[in-house]
Amino acid sequence: MKLNKPEIREVNIIRYIQPFREGGSLPGLVDADDGFSYVIKFRGAGQGKKALVAELIGGELARILGLRMPELVFANLDGSFARLEPDEEIQDLLKFSVGKNLGVHFLNGAITFDANVDDIQEVEASKIVWLDALLMNVDRTARNTNMLIWHKELWLIDHGASLYFHHSWDNWQEQMVKPFVQIKDHVLLKKASQVREIDSSYKDKFSTENIQNILDTIPDEWLIEEGRDLTANEVREVYLQFLIGRIAHTELFIQQIEHERKNCI
Repeated sequence: MKLNKPEIREVNIIRYIQPFREGGSLPGLVDADDGFSYVIKFRGAGQGKKALVAELIGGELARILGLRMPELVFANLDGSFARLEPDEEIQDLLKFSVGKNLGVHFLNGAITFDANVDDIQEVEASKIVWLDALLMNVDRTARNTNMLIWHKELWLIDHGASLYFHHSWDNWQEQMVKPFVQIKDHVLLKKASQVREIDSSYKDKFSTENIQNILDTIPDEWLIEEGRDLTANEVREVYLQFLIGRIAHTELFIQQIEHERKNCI
């Protein structure tokens, strides 16, 4: 099934409000010139531009499954913000993040998902577990769910720890065909009883064309890395082949999910 290419708006940051210190990358809450507030994933943070790439890919693939993701925008940061910031740590972060960053629409009033309190349907849980196994997302645990409840609905945030093969890069073909053993720590594993049904219903939507449409939205500057002799399009091709390869071998991680569910139920 052919889907429309994602349309990602571009905004300019006009006010830096505060950092979120829960994680190591210091995302920040900002106001933009479109009148909305965003949580910014900064290109100058610890995981650099790769975390922004993973966030964009993961968020847009989540939409293909019909999961709720806040809007993603390209957020431009001017160099003047670093000069005005009194905190030296944040000042350095802003200085190295001048240019195009990734903004996630701020869900004002949202609360962190708690598996002990908040109910979730097994179909939705199965979609999330299936997607996180596909993307090798290591960061959806009980300690850090990266999900919010907003207006009584579940919203996904933060896919920056996905696709971790790209931090070493050379072994992506090996990683592509591996099961995902970290799925045993997934906060929704017990609820994910329908991953085979999800695989059957949605796999065809993860086509080469639909994935390529998402990859084409990634700015070239996020993909070019000093010391790596690859063009932006060659990097896109690696991501494409990795994801298509994972889709072709979903049985590997589905079996892993079923095995780990038996151990935890």
